Amino acid sequence: TTFQDGGEEVEDGAVYNVTLKKVQIQQAANKGARWLGGEGDQLPPEHTVRQYETSKIRAIKAGTLEKLVENLLTAFGDADFSYISIFLATYRAFASPRAVLELLLDRFGNLETSSNGEVANLNSLESEMALRVEIASVLRAWLDQCSEDFREPPDYMCLLKLLDYLKNNMPNSDMESRVQNLLKQFQNQEVEAVDGFCSTSSSDLVDGEELEISNPEEFSSFQDHVVAEQLTYMDVMLFRRVVPYHCLGSIWSQRDKKENKNRAPTVRATITQFNAVTKCVISTILGTRELKIQQRAKIIEKWIHIAHECRILKNFSSLRAIISALQSNSIYRLKTTWMCVSKDILLMYEELSEIFSDHDNYLTSRELLMKEATSKFANLDSSEKENQKKSQKRLQLQKNKGVMQGTVPYLGTFLTDLIMLDTALQDYVEGGLINFEKRRREFEVIAQIKLLQSSCNSYCLIPDQKFIQWFRGQRHLTEEESYKLSREAEAAADTNILSPKSQKSMVKRISTLFLGTDVFTPPKEQPAKSSPVGGSSGESTDSASVSSCEFNHSETEDACVTPASSPEDPLKKGYDSDKGSISSDKGSISNKGSDNSKGSIFDPGSGSDSGSIPTRDLGSVLSSGPKELPVYNRQSGGSCIIRVSMDRLHASVYKSILITNQDRIPDVTQRALLKHNLEPDAAEDYELVQVISEDKELVFPRDANVFYGMNSHVNFDFILRKKAEVVG
Repeated sequence: TTFQDGGEEVEDGAVYNVTLKKVQIQQAANKGARWLGGEGDQLPPEHTVRQYETSKIRAIKAGTLEKLVENLLTAFGDADFSYISIFLATYRAFASPRAVLELLLDRFGNLETSSNGEVANLNSLESEMALRVEIASVLRAWLDQCSEDFREPPDYMCLLKLLDYLKNNMPNSDMESRVQNLLKQFQNQEVEAVDGFCSTSSSDLVDGEELEISNPEEFSSFQDHVVAEQLTYMDVMLFRRVVPYHCLGSIWSQRDKKENKNRAPTVRATITQFNAVTKCVISTILGTRELKIQQRAKIIEKWIHIAHECRILKNFSSLRAIISALQSNSIYRLKTTWMCVSKDILLMYEELSEIFSDHDNYLTSRELLMKEATSKFANLDSSEKENQKKSQKRLQLQKNKGVMQGTVPYLGTFLTDLIMLDTALQDYVEGGLINFEKRRREFEVIAQIKLLQSSCNSYCLIPDQKFIQWFRGQRHLTEEESYKLSREAEAAADTNILSPKSQKSMVKRISTLFLGTDVFTPPKEQPAKSSPVGGSSGESTDSASVSSCEFNHSETEDACVTPASSPEDPLKKGYDSDKGSISSDKGSISNKGSDNSKGSIFDPGSGSDSGSIPTRDLGSVLSSGPKELPVYNRQSGGSCIIRVSMDRLHASVYKSILITNQDRIPDVTQRALLKHNLEPDAAEDYELVQVISEDKELVFPRDANVFYGMNSHVNFDFILRKKAEVVG
């Protein structure tokens, strides 16, 4: 089979990509070979005649909503077999269920044989029967794949409309019974929060009720594999409930707006659980002041073992949560405690940390996730013989049970990809047509999520109510509390003792997790002068930054933990929370050194707002979908992604913006203001500044071309600042 590009076909309200598919349908002996009695499959190529059939595949590239809905009925005829699944998974980005259902039933579902009441001929009857079959096929797929679209309490208008259509056109059909049962199911179900097993914050408690401080003895009583299994059980239950379209960049990036506080609840629930695990790790290590250094080290070792058990269970969500907690500032700075952790366990910890290395856009974790997405068991190839021996032993126990395992991913990877796609690709193309090529690209990510959700059905885990009750009953420390306790724990330690050499790999920066609320840096003491790490860098081992997300008790799903800065690049500054600026001995520099400007290529919480990319021509780079998507910190193909934060106000919350080589300051400024939910008309009152270093900035003239004017050798981090005359 060979494929050939057939160009484009343009119709009224739609543009199609055409591909010619050439398929060999027959191979027969030629005339001479037949005279000799030969068969086609037994002869060399020169004695055979091949017959080919060429078919045309039409895939809609862009169109109006009416054309996209109409294409649901004709996609199979055009050999675009995946179109229905792609549309159903992504249409919420540009239309509502009611709008799609009305078009499908009212415009295309009117099955009256004749508008004049005359008897229709045989051809029209056949076409109407075919149309009825096509509509039934689409509705069946909709109910199979996206039944949650019809959950609209208390009226359920879409379900009632669908039921009325089926009664009139397909009475007593299986479809009618199915819709009636679904309506009863929705009506009987109470409105449930999706947070199932997630920890509650102290602000949600009834008066007089208090959460318990973590009891080390009680925590130690749980076996490592039991903890990992229970964390996996909770993660599986929440991940299976994730509605894929909630992850779309245009949906998820709008969550911070006031009117969208209840948007994407299934994604928020997984983030809440992720943060609950992270906080639980920190509270068990720091929550008890009376612990000795060796006891605290044992708890760290236990969590590393639990992380390893999560790896065996292919639970990458809790695995990353535990690793992130151990890399947080308050835990990382426990130098003497880490020295008491055994060498073998430190090596195990390093290997687990390497899974989430940010090298090459987290290539290691992506490849591992896809490799194990459909495998029965984890593939544990350890570089350390001792760890490999232990891993294989535990894995063999899992195999002996004869039950396959699923895979729980770290959802942030997919949120990052979808927000990047939403930022880089236009919602509409020339003529105001919906860019469906963008939705095809998004579906590639959505399909991976669905595949992993299906794999989670393989898990056979039983809830342990004792552990779940303990887990939900933990009082989580705020960032300030954990840092204070961390300082107290190290106060009596000998600051001249070197931390293990292996710490260098431990402090590799992992991007900020699910940044969604304002970020702050608690006041930090001046770094103690101690021996340099490894005796070579010359920097204090206690100079790690304390920049992390505040655990906002009113919206815990947006909280996060930022890993410590590496000793090679310490942030020696404090944060003035009243003024919103970071100060140092050299003076005050607004919004410098924000940890969140140095995260991954694209941060889940910093995504674009839907529709923020105008429907203007962005140049040839985006005219038909870029082969290589624009990314942060690299100019390619005449475009790139920059991060823009507001000076002083929400200084560390940035928004990612796509710019091209045609964009000038007024346009970029307006789009940045829109992203930050500010009035774009006030663009003339602001100046755009690129952060070059702690003491250097690049201020752009009013009509400068941002793409060519920016410094491409430093981070693409920008600040919107009110002009001095406006402030005055």
